[in-house]
Amino acid sequence: MSELTPREIVAELDRYIVGQNDAKRSVAVAMRNRWRRSRLPEELRDEVLPKNIIMIGPTGVGKTEIARRLATLVRAPFVKVEASKFTEVGYVGRDVESIIRDLMEAAVSLVRSEALEGVRDQARDRAKEQILDALLPSAAVLDQNVTEDDRARRTRTRDKLRGLLDSGQLDDRTVEIRVKERAANQMEVFGKQGFEQTGLDFQGFLDRMYPSKESERKVTVREALDLKALEAAEELIDQDRVIEDAKERVESSGIVFLDEIDKVAGDHGKGSGPDVSREGVQRDLLPIVEGSNVSTRHGVIRTDHILFIAAGAFHVSKPSDLIPELQGRFPIRVELRDLETADFVRILTEPENALTLQYTGLLGTDGVSVTFTDDGIQAIAETATEVNRRAQNIGARRLFTLMEKVLEDASFRAPDPSLRTLEVTGEFVRERVADIAGDRDLASSIL
Repeated sequence: MSELTPREIVAELDRYIVGQNDAKRSVAVAMRNRWRRSRLPEELRDEVLPKNIIMIGPTGVGKTEIARRLATLVRAPFVKVEASKFTEVGYVGRDVESIIRDLMEAAVSLVRSEALEGVRDQARDRAKEQILDALLPSAAVLDQNVTEDDRARRTRTRDKLRGLLDSGQLDDRTVEIRVKERAANQMEVFGKQGFEQTGLDFQGFLDRMYPSKESERKVTVREALDLKALEAAEELIDQDRVIEDAKERVESSGIVFLDEIDKVAGDHGKGSGPDVSREGVQRDLLPIVEGSNVSTRHGVIRTDHILFIAAGAFHVSKPSDLIPELQGRFPIRVELRDLETADFVRILTEPENALTLQYTGLLGTDGVSVTFTDDGIQAIAETATEVNRRAQNIGARRLFTLMEKVLEDASFRAPDPSLRTLEVTGEFVRERVADIAGDRDLASSIL
């Protein structure tokens, strides 16, 4: 993160997300400010709080993708939650503190994967030695009565096997190994929900109560290498250090994407039925957003410097319908605009994960060469714009249903020998969607 300027962060986001420059600039500045804060004197560092962001815009315009790509780019712990899934304290359902617990689990998983990657080569070497032991015990374990010539012969044979193992020539050979298996969790019937609020490491308690066991398994050498490498890597990493690093990363660089924030706005205590706790959810969110301590099974987490990015369509309500205290915790507001035909054309062609590239690759695995002409892409984009205008506007997600409809026949027929090439032209697209794109009722129900 320290090497990326705001301009560079925006440039990286541009590789996957079309348009929405205001939102990209806001999150890029927020990320850079974290690095700037880390360079401040300690007495000033704790005073600089993150400037939380509200993204306002309809579904399918890139709100979630911007936050997700940003977290991946800076390798920050990230969790996406829907505000509408939470209830006020006192009602049945998840409480808002579970957001931080989920974020901590995501951080542990992230740090653990990085630690495993760091010891991958060392773990692989250990695994190879264990596989060789299963194939041919080393000379060191032989009986004392064995002659030196036998020991030397066995050592040479083992070296040859190591060469065959390294070259992959033994991958399909069957070998019997001992594999650690985690004991079944007999107390899973109690569930996770009741224990997450206590902050106790209940799973760790069960792991100590029911330690892992070893069992004999016959697998291929390729599978054995993977299993033994994972076991060796788990032994090489320091689990306590993983927890410490994850906790530090959550508190200093964690990102929470709080979607559907508009669904808990506009109640002001006057609702009833399923909406009765909307304002209560906001008040429960307030201390977490402004900074508090949350107990998790890995320890207490301070939320003061976690970045919260809220998002919502705000079709019915508006940001000012949130309680004033919560509004004040989201000082930065950016509006994401509706996508137009030109945006859909760019989405289909420019990103590194463009839909046209995805479908070309998918059908290519069945030997079908697919090409999209410019007028074919234009026809898909125009149809998406028109159907979004007539029916519910779901943004770029409309392209998924259109692409499936356009390539439905080819996807079903492949790998038909008679289907080797497919050119998606404007006429081809219009023929495939003519029966639904022109019918208002069908467009609403199918696309």
